[in-house]
Amino acid sequence: MAKKEKSEYLIQAVSHALDLLEQFHGEVDELGVTELSKRLKLHKNNVFRLLATLESRGYIEQNRVTENYRLGLKTLELGQTFIKQMGLLRQSKPVLEALVHDCNETTYVSILKDHHIIYLDVVETGMTVRVVPRVGSRLPAYCTAAGKVQIAYMNDEELESYLPGKDLQRFTTHTITDRDTLKKQLKVIAEEGFAIDNEELDIGVRCVSAPIRDYTRRIIGAVSISGPSMRFSDDRMKEELVPLVKKAGEEISAKLGFQK
Repeated sequence: MAKKEKSEYLIQAVSHALDLLEQFHGEVDELGVTELSKRLKLHKNNVFRLLATLESRGYIEQNRVTENYRLGLKTLELGQTFIKQMGLLRQSKPVLEALVHDCNETTYVSILKDHHIIYLDVVETGMTVRVVPRVGSRLPAYCTAAGKVQIAYMNDEELESYLPGKDLQRFTTHTITDRDTLKKQLKVIAEEGFAIDNEELDIGVRCVSAPIRDYTRRIIGAVSISGPSMRFSDDRMKEELVPLVKKAGEEISAKLGFQK
């Protein structure tokens, strides 16, 4: 069976919606239905339906005075997210590489999204036994070092609404499933400035993470060192890896404009 071209999977309505959004460029601030209909070569009724859908999701808004349409705040949020992530990746890459040089273990940078962390970038160790890279993967925040170090700074109200359900899913015998126990650990993490995953998601894997802050002092991500538990002894974690990952978090934060 021949492999299909990606163009065969295109959804026409989605394509039209994106075409509509792309009409707002350069000095074009607002457009009316008639003008959009001409530009897109679509019937006005179709344009109305596209506008109504995009407006309901915040990507388009109507100027009540002129009755024309303009881009909504949601498009700005997407743009800001892209800029922040690209800035985070660009600034963190050399720090991740330096970390690997210093400890010869795999290093990551990740962000918090909903109830999960997403690894954006990784620099691998040269060691034969290593952790499998998980770039793009969504992993639960409460049982990963990168996740815990980001949710640790939430206030009680935020944390209460953030933690999923009553019972936290158990992945290994080390997973903390009791909410109160987890909250106590998170308070310690916030005080010490780093988090450890003690085989809480995968048996045989340990990880240590530190927060990354931007110029507004807000936590926007985490930097991590991860590897086989046989190389991540308590002594090595305390004496070598924790100081290294905290320093890396501070370096990336400084590059993003954070000032103590």
